[in-house]
Amino acid sequence: MLDDRTTAAHPPTWPTAYPEGYAVVDVETTGLAREDRIVSAAVYRLDARGDVQDHWYTTVNPQRDPGPVWIHGLTSAMLADAPLFAEIAEEFAARLDGRVLVAHNAVFDWSMIAREYARAQRTPPVRQRLCTIALSKELGLPLPNHKLESLAAHFGVVQQRAHHALDDARVLAEAFRPSLRAAASGGVRLPLLECRPLTEWVGGSAPAIGRQTARRAGGSSGYGASWRPSRKRPPCPHPNPGRYEPGGALKQGMRVAFSGDTSVERELLEDRAVEAGLHIATSLSRLTSLLVTNDPDSGTSKTAKAKQFGTPVIDEAAFGQLLRDVEPADGAASG
Repeated sequence: MLDDRTTAAHPPTWPTAYPEGYAVVDVETTGLAREDRIVSAAVYRLDARGDVQDHWYTTVNPQRDPGPVWIHGLTSAMLADAPLFAEIAEEFAARLDGRVLVAHNAVFDWSMIAREYARAQRTPPVRQRLCTIALSKELGLPLPNHKLESLAAHFGVVQQRAHHALDDARVLAEAFRPSLRAAASGGVRLPLLECRPLTEWVGGSAPAIGRQTARRAGGSSGYGASWRPSRKRPPCPHPNPGRYEPGGALKQGMRVAFSGDTSVERELLEDRAVEAGLHIATSLSRLTSLLVTNDPDSGTSKTAKAKQFGTPVIDEAAFGQLLRDVEPADGAASG
């Protein structure tokens, strides 16, 4: 375990492979689903060694009900005159440009940001992200859990307004700086993942642009088509051939489960697997053929069950390679 408390000062040498700058980001949203929207965003820009350069904050009109007001504190009235995401997209992009996006549970923040840019028919200028949960695991920090408040307490950072995007970004920036310097002192590889922008649209047009709209009867939002709306996957037509054999090939019908952060958005990765003839398992059981995760030691329920059942585990990169040549199911013609 690295003694992170003694490495707050600049290490005598700095790894040349480390990024040149970081954008520590926090977004508050109307919910957790892919149809949900950003209601506020904050960015702290840091230099290569984690020192703060500046910060920025904005509220965002989500064009729908603001969701859990009791969490983020932003009501419809407070957001009615806030800019639309398309109106702040350029300034947001300027703060991300050329930097690694840093967030706590980065897959969530990145997914929400990428979807907003897709709706605005623009591309965010960030190519890599770093999750501070993953970094704390790389450093072996003795945290009781992976909450931001626990990371903040470990480094003596005081939270003032939890779930306020600006204060959460500040807290994370202050906790990231000693984490980064501890990693540099110990020669730790930063857990960087690729950020791939989302470009797929359903219905051929963007959501209707307008100010705060009323919710329709039944509780649905009134802002038109959403990016990649929910749909039920058809059942896999192939029987389960059993477990994946390490070093071998995937076979149509294999049951594949995913856990943790992925560089390709999870849903797109699942789409590729389904197109190849694989079955997506939402939970892990003795029948699961394979678990795909970039963090096999995360201690999630799926990784724990994989160890219990002896389920093979591979990372996302290896899975991507295997998807290129999936063997046909027994009795099926190769295509």
